Amino acid sequence: MRSSDGRLGYVLHSQEKLTPEQKQMARRRRILQGRAAQGICILAAFAAISLFAAGWLLLRQDRTFSDSENRMLAQKPSLTLASLADGSFAEGLERWYADQFPGRDLWITADLTFQRALGVREMNGVYLGADGYLLEAPAQEDAAQLGQTEAAICAFAAQHPDIRLTAAIVPNAWGVLSEKLPAGAPVEDQKALIDAIDQAVPDVRTANLTEALRSCRSEPLYYRTDHHWTSLGAYYAYSQLCDALGLAPFDTAAHTALTADHFYGTHYAKARTWNAVPDVITYYDLANTLTVWNVTAAGQPAEGQTTGLYDTEKLSVYDKYAMFLHGNNGLSRVQGNGSGRILVIKDSYANCFVPYLTANYADIDVVDFRNYNYGLDQLIADNGYDQILVLYSFDSFKSDPYLYRAGVTG
Repeated sequence: MRSSDGRLGYVLHSQEKLTPEQKQMARRRRILQGRAAQGICILAAFAAISLFAAGWLLLRQDRTFSDSENRMLAQKPSLTLASLADGSFAEGLERWYADQFPGRDLWITADLTFQRALGVREMNGVYLGADGYLLEAPAQEDAAQLGQTEAAICAFAAQHPDIRLTAAIVPNAWGVLSEKLPAGAPVEDQKALIDAIDQAVPDVRTANLTEALRSCRSEPLYYRTDHHWTSLGAYYAYSQLCDALGLAPFDTAAHTALTADHFYGTHYAKARTWNAVPDVITYYDLANTLTVWNVTAAGQPAEGQTTGLYDTEKLSVYDKYAMFLHGNNGLSRVQGNGSGRILVIKDSYANCFVPYLTANYADIDVVDFRNYNYGLDQLIADNGYDQILVLYSFDSFKSDPYLYRAGVTG
């Protein structure tokens, strides 16, 4: 068989003269050449995408916040001689490029989808549990940090022996709904761990909420897509606390329940499950006011901004849970319908809990140490509280680096 110029026949004739070993080497050479060509094409495509992304990022305005990840995004770093010399510019540029990369959300979703297809059941610290629950993996305990917090609570109780102090550690979802965890997930006895915390603060009245919540585990006590408990879970805990303090609980039947749907929480932001069922936020139509202070010194400042209990504008953004108490303010006061005053030292679990206290107290002062950099002595002296409640989720309490301020004088 011969082409018009005779080349094909020459090639076939030449191949017939090759030994089997030479033919095998020629075949390997062609395979390597093909792979090299593929590699060059891939590198060229990657370079083209990178150049396109870099050009796109230089031309468009940076995004400041990622709704799907519920976090602030890195911004373009400023180039200075100092930042260039110490390497901070290069590090900042890398973070900026990763956070602002075009289609970042799609790439993250595709990666997580691929991991799920491989059978991965834990993503970014979140377990893919039964019945659509995304459960926070147990955080590693910082024994030194926990010991410091326990010591601060004990010191705080000793400084204010005339005020009734109650500590309530709320179990996280995996401590109540352990049957929702995937097979093989490491499980700790969270109640035993909370009991150990209670024993470490012997001079503090404690309210162990685990059994009260476990007895209602068939009800929606925790959001499926978020790390917080629901308003219902908070209400059961609140009712348990009322029993311990001799209070008449908030009457849910006497108030209108409002709902907001399509809530995808912090766990969804980490795991991005394609079949996640959005949660529903429930809250009660209350006319009580909330005053938020911009604290610049120990004690209560003279002026603050007064508004309603809920920031309903947050119901139109990703982090809908932030509508409760307008988020995590350093110092705020809720005007209640009862009598006396209570100080609540809290993490964000308390944000949907505090509205129930309006049935029991005239003033509910709320401190979040993440945004309050002072001790509490002056605040307590100025307000004469009848009750102090420390309300934290378990994982938050055992790793919180700010609660030591409770024992700080001033």
